[in-house]
Amino acid sequence: MNKTITIDQIKAAAEEAYQLYRNNTAGKNADYIPYLANIDKNLFGISICLLDGRTIEFGDTQYKFGIESVSKVHTAILVIRQSGTDELLNKIGADATGLPFNSIFAILLEKDHPSTPLVNAGAITACSMIQPVGDADKKWEAIVSNITELCGSAPQLIDELYQSESATNFNNRSISWLLKNYNRMYDDPDKSLDLYTRQCSLGITAQQLAICGATIANKGLNPVSKLQVFDAGASSKITSLIATVGFYEHTGDWLYTSGIPAKTGVGGGVMGTLPGLFGIAAFAPPIDDAGNSVKAQLAIKYIMNKLELSVFSGDKVTITG
Repeated sequence: MNKTITIDQIKAAAEEAYQLYRNNTAGKNADYIPYLANIDKNLFGISICLLDGRTIEFGDTQYKFGIESVSKVHTAILVIRQSGTDELLNKIGADATGLPFNSIFAILLEKDHPSTPLVNAGAITACSMIQPVGDADKKWEAIVSNITELCGSAPQLIDELYQSESATNFNNRSISWLLKNYNRMYDDPDKSLDLYTRQCSLGITAQQLAICGATIANKGLNPVSKLQVFDAGASSKITSLIATVGFYEHTGDWLYTSGIPAKTGVGGGVMGTLPGLFGIAAFAPPIDDAGNSVKAQLAIKYIMNKLELSVFSGDKVTITG
């Protein structure tokens, strides 16, 4: 089925979502990371980036918040850029665990396999795979450069968040050494965990995440900078990873009700990608029991349903105006 929507329709849906949910008080800030507990719970922003580079924004889209687990998508892309899609599949995997993002039990159930780069275990393994092995400084440069190219501008390390996470990442330390025991770490475990912790502590905006989502939707071509960030053929692989586990144990419910592959982070950000159409991001600190922003979910879901869009619809959609 051929379908046409206008930019005005997208703007109207986004504004309606913003007005509808801006005063929602459900959820609470992540309090197991002290820095995140103190972020203003009323912050809320929605950003949409079209594939011609135009953006639609409402609310706090320029506020830099902790990227947290949304960064797992960026690092998976970096591994693919450096080593290819087959290497990522062979050394990490692409299966959903159906368990919380920080599950140790998931590693045991998978018989020593990290499962996917979009949960903690797989993301730490991904950091161990980044080239050059053994040089943490060069790896960090690669991580930041990759995110900069995907988002069209540089993130900024939030040092207070980094220190807060480093002081409380006991569960991730256990994951790192369990993976080492199963020969699923490809560099020093402590250095790899530190890289992962640092990347989660990068400050990012909703606008930057929307541009990244659009880059993925645009087959690796950043619609703002016009840089071909990764090979076009990898786009469907990246989208499949997001679709499979972007909302952790709530991923199936999310896809069923929203129709868009999206990745969340406990900092309050959600980044969605709709192949061939746009990237979308929303940010609000209060999260639900699975670590997903309550208002960001509601807003993106509203926009998708209002516009009657879904990655599963089979519709050929054109945006005009």
